[in-house]
Amino acid sequence: MKTSVFFITMLLNALSVGFFFAWSVSVILGTKKVGDFTYLETMQHINKEILNPVFFTVFFGSLFMLILNACLHNNNKPVFWFILVSALIYLVGTVGFTAFGNVPLNNELEVLNIKQMNLTELKNFRIYYESNWNQYHTIRTISGMISFILVLISTLIQKTI
Repeated sequence: MKTSVFFITMLLNALSVGFFFAWSVSVILGTKKVGDFTYLETMQHINKEILNPVFFTVFFGSLFMLILNACLHNNNKPVFWFILVSALIYLVGTVGFTAFGNVPLNNELEVLNIKQMNLTELKNFRIYYESNWNQYHTIRTISGMISFILVLISTLIQKTI
C-alpha cells in the first residue's frame, strides 16, 4: 500500500507543479503580449474554467496524499520528515498563496464589468492585477517545486533504508 500511495503522491505533486511551471513559461509569457482588455477578459474566462474536478483533484489531492504519506511513514523518521516538510511547504506556499493571494485577485477581476471600463481603468487594473497575481504565482510555483524535490528525496531515502 505504501508504494502505491507514494506513487500517487508523486504523480499528483508532479502534475500540480508541472501545471504551475507550464503556466509560468507559456500563459504568462503569452498574455504579456496582448492588450489590457484582452488580458483581463482572458483571465476572467480562465478563472472560471479552472474551477473543475480535474484541477481540484490534482491541486487538493496532492496535499491530501502528502499528509497521508506522512502518516504512513511515521515510523521511518527520515522519510516522514521530508514528506512532512514537503506537505507544509505545499500547504503554505502553494495552497496558501493560491487561497489568500491569487483567488482574492481573481474574485476582484470576476466582478469587474470590463466592457464598461475606459482604457485608463483597464490599464490600471491590469497593472495591479497582473503584477500581484504573477508574484503570488511565482511563489506557489517555487513552493511546488521544492515540495516535489522533497518527495523525490524521500523516495531515494526510502530505497536506501
